[in-house]
Amino acid sequence: MARPKDAFVPELIYPSSVDDAAAELARLGEEGEPIAGATWVMLGPLYRRPTKMNFVAVGDLVELKELVTNGATATIGAAVTHSQLVDSIDRDGPLAVLAEAAAGTPRGIGNVATVGGNICVSPYAAADLVPALLVLDGQVEIRDGEAARSVALGDLTDGSPGAGALVTGVRASAISEGSRSVYERITVRASGEEAVASVALAVALDGDTVGEARVAFGSVEARSKRCAEAERALIGKRLDAEAAAAAGEAASAVLEIMGDADAPADYKRRVLPGLMKRAAARIAAGKGA
Repeated sequence: MARPKDAFVPELIYPSSVDDAAAELARLGEEGEPIAGATWVMLGPLYRRPTKMNFVAVGDLVELKELVTNGATATIGAAVTHSQLVDSIDRDGPLAVLAEAAAGTPRGIGNVATVGGNICVSPYAAADLVPALLVLDGQVEIRDGEAARSVALGDLTDGSPGAGALVTGVRASAISEGSRSVYERITVRASGEEAVASVALAVALDGDTVGEARVAFGSVEARSKRCAEAERALIGKRLDAEAAAAAGEAASAVLEIMGDADAPADYKRRVLPGLMKRAAARIAAGKGA
């Protein structure tokens, strides 16, 4: 059958470098977006997210596939996959939360799903890497044509770098080399499913008490976010069940919790104290360090 003369033909562009990719995306503007593992292209319509028909394929660009860890810091290219994080990051080190969050993705999907894609998906509150990167003070590297900028992950509006922009990577920094971090999630049925609530917890202990804490929740609000109230509830306290539950209660009181097809808002509100207790118990037992 002949194609109508006015039919739209999707454009798939294979750039040879990050510079080429940034230039093509700047040219396309609102009409294009980068593509790597393509997992969100498949899922986007389920979340009523308009799918662009012009794609710039960046998944094979060598510059975006680099993963360098150095003690409490990591530089992660946007095309690094979830499986690479699981295989490369020390589960007993200060960046453990990131490997644990990546492990929540089924291996088949994790082999293609990328860090850049997980950062940019919107409106998708269950992106596991985002809470983990928030407690690692994630700084997102972005290209706007020839210009480069760095933006705190928490400051990205709906996770989007803006029309025509390209996320090239993220820099992650733990509290310290001796800090500990874990990721906990709750699903309805199986571990491979999306989380109905998740928490990333990072702490630096000062003797028996919490000297510094970072707490971020996912699948609770429309976008994962740090929770200062939960952090304040932990600092200066022993990392025990009582302090963790109080942190969860503090979060429940201030977060704008949303329900979804898997769990109503009231259920999510009720599970946060228990989720915090699970995370705290694992750190107290020596996990995430």
